Amino acid sequence: MTTTYAALLRGINVGGAKKVPMAELRTLLEGLGLTGVRTHLQSGNAVFGADRGDEESLAAELSAAIEQRFGFGVGVIVRDHRYLRAVREACPFPAAELEARQLHVTYFSEAVDPARFAPVEPAEFRPEEFRLGDRALYLYAPDGLGRSRLAGALARPRLLKGLLATTRNWNTVVKLEELTGV
Repeated sequence: MTTTYAALLRGINVGGAKKVPMAELRTLLEGLGLTGVRTHLQSGNAVFGADRGDEESLAAELSAAIEQRFGFGVGVIVRDHRYLRAVREACPFPAAELEARQLHVTYFSEAVDPARFAPVEPAEFRPEEFRLGDRALYLYAPDGLGRSRLAGALARPRLLKGLLATTRNWNTVVKLEELTGV
């Protein structure tokens, strides 16, 4: 049975570093025997079908193939449609009332203990807010991610040690859930 997944690549095509053309990424994924391959935007989002493996093994396979093809390592998180739908439905903020640039989801490679983020004092960053979900962090940044002080605080290396984390805006969260639902 084929399952549809989204692959979230971390840190590609940003500021001229780690260039991965989407057409080449599609060809690479198809060469691995993945089906129905599509990409979304230039920021490292791919959707594909697979009848083997699980999220972790597929992420490792994609990461190794990207490194072999492009010559640099890229963190990859793979999630299936059911998970992506659950993330969308569990959003603790009123997504329908917000602009997409105000709401972001950071996907984590594994479950996160809330104590990890205890050093971040929410009151210092108001009106910005964050909430933890299932292997995800929801960030409300009314002035956008680029101007968010809270986003910087949450991305401190000591808070993310040992985790792979990659962030998407709400439009991309919604689109990936839709694309994997086919």
